[in-house]
Amino acid sequence: MILGVISDTHGAVRPEALNALQGVEHIVHAGDVGGIDVIEALETIAPVTAVRGNTDGGSWSRQLQSTQILTLADWLFYVLHDMATLDLDPAVAGINAVISGHTHQASINHINGVLCFNPGSASQGRHGAPASVGRIRITPAGLHPRIVPLMQ
Repeated sequence: MILGVISDTHGAVRPEALNALQGVEHIVHAGDVGGIDVIEALETIAPVTAVRGNTDGGSWSRQLQSTQILTLADWLFYVLHDMATLDLDPAVAGINAVISGHTHQASINHINGVLCFNPGSASQGRHGAPASVGRIRITPAGLHPRIVPLMQ
């Protein structure tokens, strides 16, 4: 299974992001969505699980929770926008991966056996980082993440 991961779209989905997510079986949006039209565009590719980010406001965003727990292919994912607000110990909770956004900088880390994955921003990188999305290949043997830079 391939999981697409996107964050910080801030109201627009670039065509390069949609192209990079083609072929995924599920998409996680880690917040700062910017509007329901972003989720609708992503749903043309695969089912979407999205969380609310710090800039998501208005009536449309009330449907989004601040965190989500998702099970895909027997792996447990915890999704939130800002890693600094993580209020549990993922390893103790049996979570296999934490997906976050907010920083606009992509990162892949492993902490106490838990994958911590930030796809960066699909709209604008920071501190010289390019806009990007992520893909996680899920196999029985493990989670295999990668960052996909978006060319302008």
